[in-house]
Amino acid sequence: MRIVNPSFGREAPGQEKAGANAVDWHKDPIILFANSKPNAKELLEGVRDKMAAYRSTDNIDYIHKDSPAQPAPDTMYDALAGKYRAALIAIAD
Repeated sequence: MRIVNPSFGREAPGQEKAGANAVDWHKDPIILFANSKPNAKELLEGVRDKMAAYRSTDNIDYIHKDSPAQPAPDTMYDALAGKYRAALIAIAD
């Protein structure tokens, strides 16, 4: 699994590479992953609703970890990585 933080750093100009297994945001399965904090689910459901304007949402699912104070179990991450091609994560307050 590759975790991408779009707010951190950039590739040097000319170093960008298109991955052979890049996510197709128009059809690949996506998991909406929440940290269990207030309004995380509502935020992610709003994102899913916006995505419905350009893709089917049949394979966009929602899950949350049990506690905002504890990490999700490794087995959860492994299961999600095996089923979904991308994750949208609600982690802020």
